[in-house]
Amino acid sequence: MIHPAAPPPQPPPAVARPADNAVVSAALTETRVEVTSGYHGAQIVLYGAVFNPSTRPTDVVVVVRGPERPIRLVRKLNVAGVWLNSRPVVFEGAPGFYMAASSRPLSDIAGFGVLRRAGIGVDHLRIEAPEESHTVTSYGIKDVVVSRLGADYLDWRRAVIRLMENGHLYTVDPRGVRYVDRNLFRADVDLPTEAPVGRYETEVWLFQDGKPVSVRVRPLTVAKVGIERRVYDFAHVAPWLYGMLCVGIALLSGWIASVLFRRS
Repeated sequence: MIHPAAPPPQPPPAVARPADNAVVSAALTETRVEVTSGYHGAQIVLYGAVFNPSTRPTDVVVVVRGPERPIRLVRKLNVAGVWLNSRPVVFEGAPGFYMAASSRPLSDIAGFGVLRRAGIGVDHLRIEAPEESHTVTSYGIKDVVVSRLGADYLDWRRAVIRLMENGHLYTVDPRGVRYVDRNLFRADVDLPTEAPVGRYETEVWLFQDGKPVSVRVRPLTVAKVGIERRVYDFAHVAPWLYGMLCVGIALLSGWIASVLFRRS
């Protein structure tokens, strides 16, 4: 289950850019996606240009990060022939959406350390486990959150990534950036229906000789509008009242249906 809550995203590290290095510029066809009752996802085109004064080849990598939020996982355990849930593990700061597209495979563009420092690729996402165990209460139920996972950390982390990949929320496309001309490129950003609302960061990295030489950051907002926005705000501001109202509507609908069918 994914719970809303989100620390602000960290800006990408500064890139040293000597005068003879290439520079990238980019923009989005849309910077705001409005979610209504007929929303079935969105496709946005990122386009840009590379200004390269030298003859050295360049590579472009596009990274889109959604709003960060905790992810709660449990593991099924077989205890005396009965399958039970383990104590939950909460990973904090995981992006609710992540896409990495590049002009060629990431491993051919830069080394492991460079990609890790930039957080490019699902294997290099910064997903933190809690430092200390503590008790949280969700919907009136107390859970002990497991911390200090030790050797199990990588298994749980892979489970987070697998869960998000299965939901089409984490994707990596090694050929997702396409050159339409010598220095002009484009990449398609596909937002599924399940993509969370909030502020996204679109990072456009330019690599040369295995190092980042230029980066541009463009904001993207996914927001609910109309009646969907009012219902969303009401459900989060007054969840108990919202739940009671939903139960009341369900009971009233059931009573009306029973009266109509009894008459017929």
